[in-house]
Amino acid sequence: MFVAASLSENVTSYAAISSYVIVGLVLVATWAITRWGHRAVDRVVERRGTDSERRQRISTLWIVIRRVTLVALWILGLLMVLSVWDISIAPLLAVGTVVGLALGFGAQSLVKDLIAGFFILVENQFSIGDVVEIAGTSGTVQDIQLRVTVLRDLDGKAHYIPNGSIVVATNYTQDFATAVIDIGVSYDTDVDFAMSTILDEAEAMQADEEWQESILETPQLLGVDELADSAVVIRILLRVVPEQRWAVRREFLRRVKNRLDAAGIEIPFPHRTLVIKGGEPAPGS
Repeated sequence: MFVAASLSENVTSYAAISSYVIVGLVLVATWAITRWGHRAVDRVVERRGTDSERRQRISTLWIVIRRVTLVALWILGLLMVLSVWDISIAPLLAVGTVVGLALGFGAQSLVKDLIAGFFILVENQFSIGDVVEIAGTSGTVQDIQLRVTVLRDLDGKAHYIPNGSIVVATNYTQDFATAVIDIGVSYDTDVDFAMSTILDEAEAMQADEEWQESILETPQLLGVDELADSAVVIRILLRVVPEQRWAVRREFLRRVKNRLDAAGIEIPFPHRTLVIKGGEPAPGS
């Protein structure tokens, strides 16, 4: 009886030590994956290029891979601990099978979200940090998980969008961006002179040291785009670094407003002519 008790104590002690070792190894593996993963990502980026778009894509993929790996690692560790203590994992496997069947029959939307999230990452539709419009919502991508994508809009509100509901994704900051700027001038303006003035100001901005790295190509003046009710609309395109789309647009509008004012070119405002029945037209208001 003493031998049996001693043997039982040894088995218990062995199981306890083995459990501590397994948990310790899982903790060490978790620490190593978390700590050294970022360094490995940085090395990959340095070898294949240091552009921000590539870095965002690799970082996003790494975040998802890390999450899936850690979950699998902890599940494996739990199963090993149960095995050490001679706790049958057959019920867990049976439960897992039942849950799998339930997911297959009753959670098609969840599976759809997971599959869609996988292809979003693989196809590089958008990455963390991109400005996008998905499911009718615009904002900066804060996080991409296998089930949901998190957007943060200009008001600071976070939007959680199931990946399966994303039918069309519009990425405003992938590879390059084009600032499309329409400028209206009055009908009594020399249109050719106005176009040359606008183009000259755009080229001057591109030559500015502060903005020359943001504007990727020579500004393209498309010409008269519309004869509107109160203005002749002139359109110009600026191909820019994706993240600088709105900053370049705002700065160019400021510059061109000052330039048109200095050149005496009027930027009109809407006005109407009232006609009094049986009388003369009233002055514009």
